[in-house]
Amino acid sequence: LDCWTVMNWTLLTGTFTASVLYLICVQFTSSVFGFQFKPSSIRYFGKSSAIHTNHFKLDHLSVRTQSNLQMSALVGKTYSVGIVGATGAVGEEILGVLEKRNFPASVVKLFASEKSAGKVVKSPVYGDLTLEAFSFEVASKLDVVLLAVGGDFSLEWGEKLTEAGVLVIDNSSAFRYHPNVPLVVPEINIQAAKGKKLIANPNCTTAIALMALWPIHKRFKIKKAIISTYQAASGAGAPGMQELIDGMAASVHKTPHTNKVFAHPLPYNVIPHIDVFQPNGYTKEEMKVAWESRKIMDAPDLKVSCTAVRIPTLRAHSEAITIETEEKITAEEVRQILSTAPGVKVVDDPANKLYPMPLTATQQWDVEVGRIRENDVFDDRGLDLFVSGDQLLRGAALNAVIIAEMMLA
Repeated sequence: LDCWTVMNWTLLTGTFTASVLYLICVQFTSSVFGFQFKPSSIRYFGKSSAIHTNHFKLDHLSVRTQSNLQMSALVGKTYSVGIVGATGAVGEEILGVLEKRNFPASVVKLFASEKSAGKVVKSPVYGDLTLEAFSFEVASKLDVVLLAVGGDFSLEWGEKLTEAGVLVIDNSSAFRYHPNVPLVVPEINIQAAKGKKLIANPNCTTAIALMALWPIHKRFKIKKAIISTYQAASGAGAPGMQELIDGMAASVHKTPHTNKVFAHPLPYNVIPHIDVFQPNGYTKEEMKVAWESRKIMDAPDLKVSCTAVRIPTLRAHSEAITIETEEKITAEEVRQILSTAPGVKVVDDPANKLYPMPLTATQQWDVEVGRIRENDVFDDRGLDLFVSGDQLLRGAALNAVIIAEMMLA
């Protein structure tokens, strides 16, 4: 038994035996792995990989508990799952999320390039998995296929897979604006996917922002949103992260380095240019936030202005957000609303230097929200807030896996 499974039993059944088993598991992990258990979080104080951060929190509890009902509906069932683009940054995270959530997969197929075919990925949950080149014949026999590849591939194979009966969740932008394809953040609009086989995952920046904005919108009705993003190198995938690492090393050692992924060298720099510029002066990345927010929130009149900026951090995007609402709004009421919102963690204690940061949001499943304050420009209908979220998880892999869980439940 793993601790998260026992925890789910505890929450679902309330039995004394399950509770005791859970506490035993917590005590064991505390003594062996250095976890400190608190009612609201589990923190790990050891070292992590240099590519992430030296201190990170495994605050998976709220996202796990919110999906207890759909996961309980999967008990006793197994599914065959495929990940296309399994060696990419998002593909690797999808496998990791499936493992951590104990997704009941009887078969896991990892599709990658022909160059990677034949290599073995060792999974602590699913055993040794051999990478293979994509095969429609193989993929069409699976229950679920998660696409973590470019839009051209998704356009070629996405609908063909659904015609074969496969549930397809696409991380590219290929189908996001298609009127008949639901664009889903499961905590917001999973109902839009009912009866559908092809589901689009939103842009990572949009998903992170809406985790905070949706609960506010339900209560106060957001009219306008002005968003400035601070996006990590991992938004450009593994190549982007590697270019930042190599560039930082070259800067320190004063050796030449050429940027290929980003428009300019990223070390010690910020670049207000993500994706291609549009005729209206915005970049496509900035327009995605506007287009997708309106579709996901079913708010066609919502006005959104975004400025997207690449910054020299490895992962976790941050966003400074200003909103104007139809109803009068207060910071205290917003804090209360967000404190119970699924997938959100309020980190808002400036006096003690606690606020959202990429360093603390990295590898967290919840989006951190803080710096919540009334806005002086929009008087009693304005609010400012700051969010940080791991875009490889909340903005991609985790979002996709929760969609799969809810659709299969």
